[in-house]
Order: sequence, then structure tokens, then C-alpha cells
Amino acid sequence: MYRQGDVLIVPLTETAVPDSARAAHGEKRDGRGRLVLALGEVTGHAHAIPGPGRLIREAGVFGPMLLHLPEGGRVVHEEHAAIGLPKGWYRVVRQREYVPGSVRVVAD
Repeated sequence: MYRQGDVLIVPLTETAVPDSARAAHGEKRDGRGRLVLALGEVTGHAHAIPGPGRLIREAGVFGPMLLHLPEGGRVVHEEHAAIGLPKGWYRVVRQREYVPGSVRVVAD
């Protein structure tokens, strides 16, 4: 497992990857050509993948994302050290917090 700030990245076995994810096109890249895993609402900084890969968003309000890195890659952020990831599939989960009456994704 890997963690960078409020983003958890969990390696998946090939059998754990849904067929629908394998066929999906994935999220579009931002203006800087990155796959954004989480964008800081306050700072505008991003946990992102600058290299090759696909990011597939799963359904639901807190639905995690699936990340495919066919050549491996790095997670970068303006305030954290980069993290190297081996090639493969990953589940990306944003940290959540409880506030009275609801649960929300942690704001950066």
C-alpha cells in the first residue's frame, strides 16, 4: 500500500480488476497532462500521475478509482515527495472524515 497525504493507493491482483475497468477509456487528463487523483480545494495542488496510465472512476459518491499503470509511474504533489509505483492496477481511495450528520471526503 502507498499513501500520499489523504490518498491511499492499494495494489490489486489481476483477478481483482473488474472487466468493465479493463474496457473503460478512463478520465481525461488535466491542462498539464496529468491524471489527477485528488485536487486540493484550498491550495489547488494535486496528487497526480504525470506519465502513462488510465484512471477509471467507479460509481458512487465515495466511489474509489481504479488506476492502471502499464509501465509503472509516479504520484507527485507540490508538498510531498514523489512516490514510485510498479506497473499494475491499483485502487485509489480518498480519506474520509465524519462530521455530525454526515461523512465527507477530506478537504485539502
